[in-house]
Amino acid sequence: MLKILSTIRSFLRDEDGPTAVEYAVMLAAILLVVIGTVRQIGSTSGGIWTDNNQKMEDAGMK
Repeated sequence: MLKILSTIRSFLRDEDGPTAVEYAVMLAAILLVVIGTVRQIGSTSGGIWTDNNQKMEDAGMK
Protein backbone atom coordinates (compact mmCIF):
# COMPACT_ATOMS: atom_id res chain seq x y z
CA MET A 1 0.00 0.00 0.00
CA LEU A 2 2.83 2.42 0.83
CA LYS A 3 4.49 1.64 -2.48
CA ILE A 4 1.31 2.60 -4.35
CA LEU A 5 1.06 5.90 -2.44
CA SER A 6 4.72 6.57 -3.07
CA THR A 7 4.26 5.91 -6.77
CA ILE A 8 1.24 8.23 -6.92
CA ARG A 9 3.12 11.01 -5.11
CA SER A 10 6.08 10.59 -7.44
CA PHE A 11 3.76 10.73 -10.46
CA LEU A 12 2.10 13.93 -9.22
CA ARG A 13 5.48 15.60 -8.60
CA ASP A 14 6.88 14.61 -11.99
CA GLU A 15 6.95 17.56 -14.41
CA ASP A 16 8.05 15.75 -17.57
CA GLY A 17 4.51 14.93 -18.71
CA PRO A 18 3.12 18.48 -18.59
CA THR A 19 6.28 19.81 -20.21
CA ALA A 20 5.89 17.38 -23.10
CA VAL A 21 2.26 18.43 -23.51
CA GLU A 22 3.25 22.11 -23.53
CA TYR A 23 5.82 21.46 -26.25
CA ALA A 24 3.26 19.49 -28.28
CA VAL A 25 0.75 22.36 -28.05
CA MET A 26 3.40 24.90 -29.08
CA LEU A 27 4.46 22.69 -32.00
CA ALA A 28 0.83 22.35 -33.14
CA ALA A 29 0.36 26.13 -33.01
CA ILE A 30 3.56 26.75 -34.97
CA LEU A 31 2.57 24.17 -37.58
CA LEU A 32 -0.85 25.78 -38.01
CA VAL A 33 0.77 29.16 -38.61
CA VAL A 34 3.28 27.71 -41.08
CA ILE A 35 0.62 25.77 -42.99
CA GLY A 36 -1.64 28.82 -43.16
CA THR A 37 1.22 31.00 -44.38
CA VAL A 38 2.30 28.51 -47.05
CA ARG A 39 -1.28 28.17 -48.30
CA GLN A 40 -1.68 31.94 -48.50
CA ILE A 41 1.62 32.39 -50.32
CA GLY A 42 0.71 29.56 -52.70
CA SER A 43 -2.66 31.11 -53.44
CA THR A 44 -1.15 34.54 -54.04
CA SER A 45 1.67 33.28 -56.24
CA GLY A 46 -0.77 31.10 -58.18
CA GLY A 47 -2.78 34.21 -59.00
CA ILE A 48 0.35 36.05 -60.12
CA TRP A 49 1.34 33.20 -62.47
CA THR A 50 -2.18 32.97 -63.87
CA ASP A 51 -2.18 36.72 -64.52
CA ASN A 52 1.24 36.53 -66.21
CA ASN A 53 0.07 33.63 -68.37
CA GLN A 54 -3.01 35.57 -69.44
CA LYS A 55 -0.91 38.62 -70.33
CA MET A 56 1.44 36.46 -72.42
CA GLU A 57 -1.52 34.92 -74.26
CA ASP A 58 -3.00 38.37 -74.88
CA ALA A 59 0.35 39.54 -76.29
CA GLY A 60 0.45 36.53 -78.65
CA MET A 61 3.52 35.02 -77.03
CA LYS A 62 1.98 31.65 -76.45
